[in-house]
Amino acid sequence: MPYFFYLDKVLLPIAPSNLQLKVNNQNNTLTLINDGEINILKKATLTDITFDAMIPQVQYPFATYKDGFQRPSYYLDQLEALKNSQEPFQFIVTRTFPDGKMMFDTNLKVSLEDYQVDEDAGNGFDLMISIKLKQYRDYGTKTAKINFTSPKPSATVTKPRSDVSSPKPKQTAKTYKVVRGDTLWAIAKRYYGNGSQYPKIFNANKDKIKNPNLIYPGQVLTIPV
Repeated sequence: MPYFFYLDKVLLPIAPSNLQLKVNNQNNTLTLINDGEINILKKATLTDITFDAMIPQVQYPFATYKDGFQRPSYYLDQLEALKNSQEPFQFIVTRTFPDGKMMFDTNLKVSLEDYQVDEDAGNGFDLMISIKLKQYRDYGTKTAKINFTSPKPSATVTKPRSDVSSPKPKQTAKTYKVVRGDTLWAIAKRYYGNGSQYPKIFNANKDKIKNPNLIYPGQVLTIPV
């Protein structure tokens, strides 16, 4: 039964004699009280693929060379490039009957997880490479756009109280007791800074003063503001 193994676009010269595809799952087995075990079924996880490939040092008649004979270094370089590219690639296995009729194919997007090169005297100068692949699934991120249907809250600004709207405290009139030598002029100058303001004191005290030029010690005068 002819087999052809492709790693990306590289055809292995000799098809591996054994291929293992392990389809993993993430089922969860639970033990219930008095009811024994149950199995919670979940979707299958990624498939693991392992096989050993012979890379000949010489050109064998039973080997297949798509682009002509290549030295082992060519295949080792290709494996190293797949390992370091950090990109998935296609793993393809085609199967045909001896009469050329096609069987089923294996075609998976995979990543190269690991490979190991073995040199054994029993294999002569040929190399044996153990290869481990893992199925790769494309994924992507989604962007969510949120629309706010209600208006955004606005800040409330409290205006400071204006001095104009706030009435000034009412000032009360003062009193002064006349002493010897006082005059309304002198008293006005003391309280108002200007003696010519004496009529304000006179007008506020007409019940006590008949003549602004005549005031007497002991009189208690109202000093208006």
